[in-house]
Amino acid sequence: MLTGDLMSNVPRWFERRFEFNFPVELYPNLCVRLRGAPARLEELVRGCPREALVRRPERKWSAQEHAGHLLDLEPLWLARVEDFAKGSGELSVADLTNRKTHEANHNARPLGDILAEFRAARMGLVERVQEADETLFARSLVHPRLKKPMRLVDHLYFVAEHDDHHLAWIWELVKDGAS
Repeated sequence: MLTGDLMSNVPRWFERRFEFNFPVELYPNLCVRLRGAPARLEELVRGCPREALVRRPERKWSAQEHAGHLLDLEPLWLARVEDFAKGSGELSVADLTNRKTHEANHNARPLGDILAEFRAARMGLVERVQEADETLFARSLVHPRLKKPMRLVDHLYFVAEHDDHHLAWIWELVKDGAS
């Protein structure tokens, strides 16, 4: 629970371990989950005062910066889908320092712009995945940080879990400030 200091029940992302042992046939469920992320984000921040959205406890990201981070990673997620389509040897590498988010100054942007851009980018990702041949969902490439094989269906799960990680942070940051 959050009070004046930053105490969180959200697990640290880089400490998460992933087991990709579910059937590839779950890809439609994951597509629906990815498609719903913009609506869930919008629901979390609806009615929140700007002060609650841009507050940065202990110099960590604000709720609005977490939302901006979701937007910032959309090009990576799409690049990785293209890696699967091309049959690359390894998935595109993420910037683990999150420099793009740190430099973006998302708190100075209108929240509506971030939400609209995230929705548009995410719908582009989902549309690209939906047009993929079904056999592509079982194709496996090495994830550069996890150092393990990941199928396209696993990538979709990874993205959905990443969404939920940041949505949980946003929820913790704004739940006491929402109207």
